[in-house]
Amino acid sequence: MTVSFHAGAVPGRHGAVPIRTYTLDESPRGTRTPLVWLHGGAFAYGGLDQPESHAPAMSAAATGRTIVTVDYRLVGPWNPFFDVKDSSLTGIRFPIPFDDVLDVITAVAGEAPRGHILLGGASAGACLAAAAARDLAQRRSASVRGLVLAYGTFHAQLPAIPAELRSRMRGRHWFSQFRPATVRRMNHNYAGSVAAMQDPRAFPGGHDLTGLPDTLMLDADRDSLRASGGAFAEELRRAGVPLRYEVVPETPHGFLNRPGTPGYDAGVRIMTDWLGGR
Repeated sequence: MTVSFHAGAVPGRHGAVPIRTYTLDESPRGTRTPLVWLHGGAFAYGGLDQPESHAPAMSAAATGRTIVTVDYRLVGPWNPFFDVKDSSLTGIRFPIPFDDVLDVITAVAGEAPRGHILLGGASAGACLAAAAARDLAQRRSASVRGLVLAYGTFHAQLPAIPAELRSRMRGRHWFSQFRPATVRRMNHNYAGSVAAMQDPRAFPGGHDLTGLPDTLMLDADRDSLRASGGAFAEELRRAGVPLRYEVVPETPHGFLNRPGTPGYDAGVRIMTDWLGGR
């Protein structure tokens, strides 16, 4: 079986949005719900060639499903030293990447069987996916029929880190963690202002999640961002959203960015199993 991919673009409100479409050559076209997949990179890094974008798309397409990856606009210029009390940042900021994602969803759903898609992403891409799905649900659109969220950051500020998670971050694992101040700066860099950080279209955590579709959440075992993932999972449960929540053992943040590792293999196995016949 051979997976092929080709480049394309979707017209968007901020200009063309590059995409890459993956298909299994031997699979009948148009019979399964396509998956739109969003890479991570702190909202400021990454692209279609990033392993976190390309490798999961190849793995998922090998099951016979069309996958569309999205080169949403990255925020910038990066400004890592500002005080979050600053009122605003110039350049590319929210909602531009969010709008790019919505424009691709609209285009892919318009060509999909029954107008339905699946949506997913990793890290910052998981936040964008969850925010887009929430926005569509609030507008009573049924275009997104399932969510796959891998080690995402969903809240404007990192929630308190539980004691169990702190125990998994000790020793050498501590040096690679996202500190609360780092998350705050990253999120403000994306949102562009303190006020925008409170917009549920930027960070859906802590807001009404009613109506979101069936969701698979994958979190990394030794990752401070699991504080956000775990809190978001609990918010989904309280909202009545059907949820499968898995913590992949012995994994750091970004395990889908490391194809060929046990964490990547485990994560993709769970992901393709859940996608199943959807």
